[in-house]
Amino acid sequence: MVDEETRPSVQTSADQAMSLSDSDDLTQERFLKAMLGAMSSTLQDVVGAEQASGYFASVGTVIAEWLNQAYHAKIGVDDFDIEQLAQVFVDLQRRIDSGFTVRSIEPDRIVLTNTQCPFGNEILGRSSMCVVTSNIFGRIAAENCGYARVTLQRTLADGQGACDVVISFGQTGRVGANTNEYFKVADLPDGDEG
Repeated sequence: MVDEETRPSVQTSADQAMSLSDSDDLTQERFLKAMLGAMSSTLQDVVGAEQASGYFASVGTVIAEWLNQAYHAKIGVDDFDIEQLAQVFVDLQRRIDSGFTVRSIEPDRIVLTNTQCPFGNEILGRSSMCVVTSNIFGRIAAENCGYARVTLQRTLADGQGACDVVISFGQTGRVGANTNEYFKVADLPDGDEG
C-alpha cells in the first residue's frame, strides 16, 4: 500500500471519482469537471496521449466553429483583426473561468498567459486536453486571418504553473513541438481540413 506522502500527484480515473469527502458539495460543475478528467485519463490510458489529443482536437474544432459564429454575431464584423482576436480569446476564457491575459500583441502574433484552467485540477497530467484550447484559438484565428500557428510553450497540465500560448499568423520555418497549424477552411482543397 502506498502512503499519502509517496502517492503520485496524478490520480487515476477511479481516484478522481472517489475523491469527494463528506464535506464537499457535489455540483454540476464539479461533476462535469470530474467526468471530463476521467474521460481524458481513460482515453489517454487506452489509446495513448497522441490519439487522445486527436480526439480532443476534433472537439475543439466543433467548439471553435460555434464560438467564432457567436462572437461574429455579437460583434458584427466580417473578420476580426489581431486586436479583436486577442479580446475575443480573453473574453471567452474569462466566461469559462479561465485566467488568460494578453502578454503581448505584435503584428504577427498574440502571446497569452493563463494561470487558471477552466478544468481546474482535472487538467494535471492530462495534456491531451490542452489541444481543445489550441484548436479553439487556432481555428478562430485561422478563420479570421487565413492562417494561424499555435504553440503551447508551457501548460498547467504539465505542472508548469501557467500556460503560455503563442498564436502566430505567418507561415515561417518548421513547425516545432507543441505547435499546431490551422488554415481557413474555405481556403483548403475539398476534403482537407488542417
